[in-house]
Amino acid sequence: MSKKIDLKMLFNGLQSQMISQLSTNREFINHPGSKGDSLENAWIEWLSKYLPNRYSVDKAIVIDHEGNTSHQIDIVIYDNWFTPFIFSQNGFHYIPAEGVYAVFEVKPDLKGTVEEGKSYIEYAAEKIESVRVLKRTTTKMINSGAVVSARPLTKILGGILTSTNTIKQTSTIEKHLKAQTGFKTIDFGCIADYGSFSIDYDGEEDINLRNESDFEKRYYDYYNSRIFKELTFSKPENSLVTFFMQLTRYLQQAIGTVPAINLQTYLDKIGEEIDPII
Repeated sequence: MSKKIDLKMLFNGLQSQMISQLSTNREFINHPGSKGDSLENAWIEWLSKYLPNRYSVDKAIVIDHEGNTSHQIDIVIYDNWFTPFIFSQNGFHYIPAEGVYAVFEVKPDLKGTVEEGKSYIEYAAEKIESVRVLKRTTTKMINSGAVVSARPLTKILGGILTSTNTIKQTSTIEKHLKAQTGFKTIDFGCIADYGSFSIDYDGEEDINLRNESDFEKRYYDYYNSRIFKELTFSKPENSLVTFFMQLTRYLQQAIGTVPAINLQTYLDKIGEEIDPII
């Protein structure tokens, strides 16, 4: 029998590598803008390395077919199969809302405020909301040679990623997270040297709303009715491993594949039409 490998040792090695990278960025880059960019790039590179190739990871602004835009998002995990185009202009990526799986705000510390006096958690929640409120289309697609009806709008994961945490009480973190409601609700996150966390909510999607005309209502009602239930933290030494496993679990088993984008709704804005039948 071949010798067994120590999975715990491998996971610990992965954890140590990421912690080292984030710590170096935090301690030796003094300019706030440069530090922020460096941290964002570190998380993007890490996610890009370990997520399956079907997922793309970038900084971006998310758009919809009506021309509405989100805030600038530090990390967007998006589809590159059923959403086959993004716009790039002046160094910014513009990603159609239909392709978005998850969005994250990146900060060096969970504790902090932005210029408006909002906590980092509240600020992250507002950025998440700016993506979730965008109008998304859905249309039929081909699967194994057969036409499949348009699927309901998928949930968009929202979270916050930080290097450390100087908030002394877990109850304070919970208070800030619990205050975010509706489209601002945060699903999970990772504090590299403190632990990953996930939030359990009461409330379920109404799967009886199956008509395409009801998909938007089904999506809106889900977010507007879910209620904070429980906050759970991992052990600090497993923060990145548990965060990555939780992310993968959500992507593969809670969301699956994003709905196919209705490309015609975008071309309508330039007065063009595509032939839907070959």
